[in-house]
Amino acid sequence: MGRRKIEIKRIENKSSRQVTFSKRRNGLIDKARQLSILCESSVAVVVISASGKLYDSSSGDDISKIVDRYEIQHADELKALDLAEKLQNYLPHKELLETVQSKLEEPNVDNVSVDSLISLEEQLATALSVSRARKAELMMEYVKSLKEKEMLLREENQVLASQMGKNTVLATEDERGMFPESSSGNKILETLSLLK
Repeated sequence: MGRRKIEIKRIENKSSRQVTFSKRRNGLIDKARQLSILCESSVAVVVISASGKLYDSSSGDDISKIVDRYEIQHADELKALDLAEKLQNYLPHKELLETVQSKLEEPNVDNVSVDSLISLEEQLATALSVSRARKAELMMEYVKSLKEKEMLLREENQVLASQMGKNTVLATEDERGMFPESSSGNKILETLSLLK
């Protein structure tokens, strides 16, 4: 009797769910260990149960080293996510600028608290960081498109150069055919030198 394929959905029976969690967690950790051994790679597995209990396993390197390597390689993405989270808590750029302008107008300057100015400063810094990140992203996309365009133009240039080379060879062959050979080959050479 073979295995039957089970439907992937939440298991309603609590004890069955716990047994399945335990078996599959152990299977997942075992597969990660096998991958690490077979491929000489560093593998980290972190599983959190429904009750909030944490299970972790690492092969190759210590789990903290693996996480540190992950953070280093994905620092830009993590920074962008952090900025996006911060930006959700703040006002859009236009509203932020209007707020700053209204708070810093001459009649209201004395009524502004230090905390509100600090908050405005943080919001402006975040908005500036997001703007710079977006600008850098757009610039990188533009540079990438220019490089692709350059590559296409180089390929087209090579094709045209090779066609020109073939046309030059064909033209010299045609020129030779235009002049009938005579008993003395010197007349053909003299004629060609005069044409140049």
